[in-house]
Amino acid sequence: MAAPQEPSSSSEQDEPVPGAVTTPTGQDPDGHPAPSGASGSSGDAVMDEKIRKVELAISLVLRIGVFSSVAIMLAGVCLMFVRHPEYVKLSHGISFHSLTNSSSRFPHSLSGIVHDLKLGEGRGVIMVGLIVLILTPVSRVATGVLSFIYEHDPRMALITFFVLCVLVGSFFMGRA
Repeated sequence: MAAPQEPSSSSEQDEPVPGAVTTPTGQDPDGHPAPSGASGSSGDAVMDEKIRKVELAISLVLRIGVFSSVAIMLAGVCLMFVRHPEYVKLSHGISFHSLTNSSSRFPHSLSGIVHDLKLGEGRGVIMVGLIVLILTPVSRVATGVLSFIYEHDPRMALITFFVLCVLVGSFFMGRA
């Protein structure tokens, strides 16, 4: 019985295994750059950390916006029921149309909201909560602009800034 043969040269050990995918470092099997973090360089790790921080900041902005708007609207509803106990009965038949038409008691302008807030009306507080809710995605886009600046991506920062300008401009161009 013969003893197992050892490879005669180191080149036999370095030969690829049939069917195995061998690529240069930092590339996928098709030769394209590998996804961030795949090559293991310290630059990728720094960029991954930046992206993680940006994603956390964006999620924090969205959470704060939604939770604060809900809290403000709930406070407004509570204030409205405290100041107007007749609303609890709902016996006078309020319809959706009467609440949303231009002659309803809910404020339809910023000056109306300020007026209701000065009087301590719950309707004004509810409207502030709705404004906070509407501004939440706008603040997310603004955070996106800052995040692209932080990531040193001026092209995306400019594109996102343009989107922000369109969003803000739409508030001034639209009619309520």
